[in-house]
Amino acid sequence: MIYHVMPGDAVAGEFRKTGIAGDVIVCRECLLVGDVDAETLPEFWEKRARFILSDYGEDEIVYHETVADEMAKLADLDADAEVNLWFEYELLCSVNMWFCLWLLAETEATVYRVEPIVRTNADIWKGFGKLDTADLQKCFDARKKHSADDVKLGANLWHAYRRGDHSRLRTLATTDSTAFPHLKEVVEAEIEKDTKPKQVIDEITNEGITEFTDVFAEFTLRAGVYGFGDTQVERLLETD
Repeated sequence: MIYHVMPGDAVAGEFRKTGIAGDVIVCRECLLVGDVDAETLPEFWEKRARFILSDYGEDEIVYHETVADEMAKLADLDADAEVNLWFEYELLCSVNMWFCLWLLAETEATVYRVEPIVRTNADIWKGFGKLDTADLQKCFDARKKHSADDVKLGANLWHAYRRGDHSRLRTLATTDSTAFPHLKEVVEAEIEKDTKPKQVIDEITNEGITEFTDVFAEFTLRAGVYGFGDTQVERLLETD
């Protein structure tokens, strides 16, 4: 069985137009925010469901049905399964991918990384955004197979991330692996996550930029490595 793990519904919708064979699993989580430290998967899902309810008002049952149950498929695959991880380079997507690799670490599935390779260096943090079906086909054609060491590295990155172990993250970021481009930059962004984004927002507003669309565009230009969406930037603006 072939699976494609997509970084959101928008990319999944465009992907379905390509005709590439396989079932789609949509990652609707944002593990960059909220408590993620849990030893077991059931404990993890319960903790995330409570966080989503308290912070965003989403029903816990809906969370389990549309998010947890979708992602949990990765932990229960046949040995001949093939999994294509369609994740972007920035921190938000990287953390979600580390989690997926942790789920896959105990399976015998063959794992590939599909990257937004048609991007220029200037657009590196924009990921799959605005890529059409032909572009997505090119990305898939250039996919890279994860070795067992790559999968292990991803799982180890997840363990260090969920525990907030920045020293361990920095050590792991020195690993030479083509499966994790921009890893050092992403890890440094994680380490500065609680301070740097707010500093960037303050710099922008102090320059007289106040309209949200302008603030968001400027933040993305200066701190695209975080992969923040509207909700995250809005919350930064609301923070004193």
